[in-house]
Amino acid sequence: MNLQQLFKMQKELDDFIEKTQNIEHDVFKEKGLALMVELAELANETRCFKFWSTKGASERDVILEEYVDSIHFILSLGLLKGYTAIEKWPVIEEKRDLTETFLMTQDYILSFISQPTEDRYLAIWQCYGLLAFNLGFSFEDVVAAYIEKNEENYNRQRSGY
Repeated sequence: MNLQQLFKMQKELDDFIEKTQNIEHDVFKEKGLALMVELAELANETRCFKFWSTKGASERDVILEEYVDSIHFILSLGLLKGYTAIEKWPVIEEKRDLTETFLMTQDYILSFISQPTEDRYLAIWQCYGLLAFNLGFSFEDVVAAYIEKNEENYNRQRSGY
């Protein structure tokens, strides 16, 4: 499976949500903010910035689910702007400090929201490739978790989430 298949799945989910929720306005900024929130939730589960605490990170599956929540919104933002030509998962095998990586990713997201160029969009993908490597996630891990969460999102919509 490549990113094109994920874009297709996300488009189907987005269309379903828009129909179910009667969305008729541009939701770009809402999805941008949602991505920032999901990034913050991911950082919170890693606890990488909590220098004041001795409690460790959440379980791997919890962190992966938060990571995949972000992937849903990255795909969705790309669909809104027509930036769907990316096919391969961005593999960046570089050991980096997680706190710095989260801050850099947030900067790129904010930059993209204010000026949604394709280069800025691709930079977000690069950051998430870097995060995946530093969190120990393979593309296969991400795809499996994405598919599972995608079905959960459909079920949530069907049940009035």
